[in-house]
Amino acid sequence: MSNIDIFNGDADGLCALIQLRLVEPRDSALITGVKRDIALVAKANIASGDRVTVLDISFDMNREGVMAALDAGAEIFYVDHHFAGDLPQHDAFMAVIDADSNICTSLLVNQHLKNQYPEWAMTGAFGDNLNTSARQLARDLQLSEERTSLLEKLGTYLNYNGYGASIADLHFSPGELFELMHSYPTPFDFVEDDAGVFAKLESGYCDDMAAAAALKPTHASKTTAVFILPDETWARRVSGVYSNDLANASPERAHAVLTERPDGTYLVSVRAPLDNKQGADALCRKFSTGGGRAAAAGINALPGDQLQAFIDLFVASYP
Repeated sequence: MSNIDIFNGDADGLCALIQLRLVEPRDSALITGVKRDIALVAKANIASGDRVTVLDISFDMNREGVMAALDAGAEIFYVDHHFAGDLPQHDAFMAVIDADSNICTSLLVNQHLKNQYPEWAMTGAFGDNLNTSARQLARDLQLSEERTSLLEKLGTYLNYNGYGASIADLHFSPGELFELMHSYPTPFDFVEDDAGVFAKLESGYCDDMAAAAALKPTHASKTTAVFILPDETWARRVSGVYSNDLANASPERAHAVLTERPDGTYLVSVRAPLDNKQGADALCRKFSTGGGRAAAAGINALPGDQLQAFIDLFVASYP
């Protein structure tokens, strides 16, 4: 029997797993990857008797892997906030799934654990750009603005670190970050004890965001804007957090950030307007490698000959 923890390599997946392992420490095999690497369950070589935790990756995109694992005799605990589709009815499958646009996996885990490590949940929520939900939790905890701001920065930087075409694009692998962070009861303890990691993430984030700020939109109107980033490492790293930054700056507008890939396809990040967090997942699922949630979704490899069709559909989706 093995313990296997499968998680998205962004802030939400990391902070969700940290909470669970603070409550129930396990010597587990870690299965993770870059932000867009979500078909992870089938890669885990799950066998009979294995205890598997799956966090912050779409069940719908991992359906076959989950069913194969259950058929093999594994036990699965699944927490997520993306579109799931129909869930299996199985004695060895427990799911906490809620696709509401104001919740994320870290917040769901926090609810499941009855608020035992809320500062980590806030960090994950800030990373997923759920600032309103995160700040409500901060008010409940009566955190100062200074401490709340630190969690917002850490969540943003952890989320930023998860984006890239491969682990080689990242400053730290998600597995490495988990090993560095998981023993700290609060993010404040981690930042104080390992300030070098925080400083490296902050420096990289600021440099990459400065490069992105120089970009001009390919399309811009009152309701939509499209930006295309070059095929460069900094652009791959910044694509998701830059989308969040644009959304926060213009909450009435939908944004699409496309990053060129060497094979002629585009990595796409879509953010619905913060004033109307709907439709991003439905839009992206119209393309073969698309998925996500209502407020924020993406396409892993949009063919170059579908670029104009995507832009037209994006603009039409947010009139």
